[in-house]
Amino acid sequence: KNIMVKSEILREVMLENREEVMRHEVIKRRISLDGFDRQVLVGARRAGKSYILYGKIQELIAAGYTWNEIVYINFEDERLAGMTVDDLNMILEVHSGLSEKRPMLFLDEIQNVDGWERFARRIADNKFTVFITGSNAKMLSTDVNAALGGRYMTREVFPMQFDEYLKANGKNPADKLLTATTAARGEFMGLFEEYFQFGGFPECATLPVKRDYLMSLYQKIFLGDIAARHRIENVFALRILFRKLAESVKQPLSFTRATNIVASTGTKIGKSTVINYLGYASEAYLILPVTNIADSLEDKVSNPKYYFIDNGIISLLALDIRTSLLENMVALKLISSYGSKDAVYFYNHGVEVDFYIPQTETAIQVCYAMNDAEGTFERETRALLKLRSRLSCRHNIIVTYDDEGIIETEGVRIEVIPAWKFLLQP
Repeated sequence: KNIMVKSEILREVMLENREEVMRHEVIKRRISLDGFDRQVLVGARRAGKSYILYGKIQELIAAGYTWNEIVYINFEDERLAGMTVDDLNMILEVHSGLSEKRPMLFLDEIQNVDGWERFARRIADNKFTVFITGSNAKMLSTDVNAALGGRYMTREVFPMQFDEYLKANGKNPADKLLTATTAARGEFMGLFEEYFQFGGFPECATLPVKRDYLMSLYQKIFLGDIAARHRIENVFALRILFRKLAESVKQPLSFTRATNIVASTGTKIGKSTVINYLGYASEAYLILPVTNIADSLEDKVSNPKYYFIDNGIISLLALDIRTSLLENMVALKLISSYGSKDAVYFYNHGVEVDFYIPQTETAIQVCYAMNDAEGTFERETRALLKLRSRLSCRHNIIVTYDDEGIIETEGVRIEVIPAWKFLLQP
């Protein structure tokens, strides 16, 4: 039975958290919490959601507010384990013992408290300013939005985009001099290559050795969390599945094929288990499914492409992956720009195109190099031309590692953009 969290513990946690918040130097992200008083930030652990809250609190303090009107609680704190939705009321009681001012509430990783939506809805009805974070994609679901009754704005937070990564490393992405001289370009491409291989988890951005950080993050969060939360006993099968997903980033992967791949390693596993594992990984934001816009609803669900939340994770799990990293990076840019739900697709029905964005009628192919011997480039161009007879394509783009140019063919203009430039587009 849950032991009620005592108010003294809660008070101690609240006071300690104040110091924690002020201790951190926060790199400004492109997500601002201005403009709306109630927001829910959702995304993978360590993607920087807490830092966004810290940044907002630090701004408030700098603007003259005091801790008498701010409450920050991180529900990952061991001392709050077993907290129930009924205990959440205590937050306001404890605060009123510290100050008579009405607080702005910053509630970090609140998904750890079952039924948190009821509390969130009530404080919204009482017109509190509230910022909430959570690490479970279920918080984006229609169920949660219905439970919150449209009182909150929900937003996704992803690891850093390339412009944010440059800022974290002391470079201004808008500075045209970044690539002006050979030396500057060399340094810039060095940072791009780092981001390309090791991704954008904020804490990792300035570390000289990134692999160790990524390994512990992957073990702890993605394997540990997923296995513990869902009481998975066959962690070996889970590891194999994720490794195989990392090796097949560019291909659609049906449930049946995923099951066969895992089973071929001698691991006994049923299709329904694999479906569950993929669901858990999506909920934890380890993987981001992208569906085929040409498929029926049923096929959309059962035959998507899976991208990873960060290139660094793919680098840990698979070898010989530069083309996969390039495509994954483009997927992340598109998903963080347009959202992870029904905004970014691929097209595969007699012609294969890597990405299609209905909102802007943009078709995108990813091709590592233009001068390849296997005719890939010709194939990518053909596919873009063919797609035009099926979908409206106002913009046609080929993203490469470092090639650039314009192709005019059959009256169609195709832009060839190097990935670093594509990533820096607004």
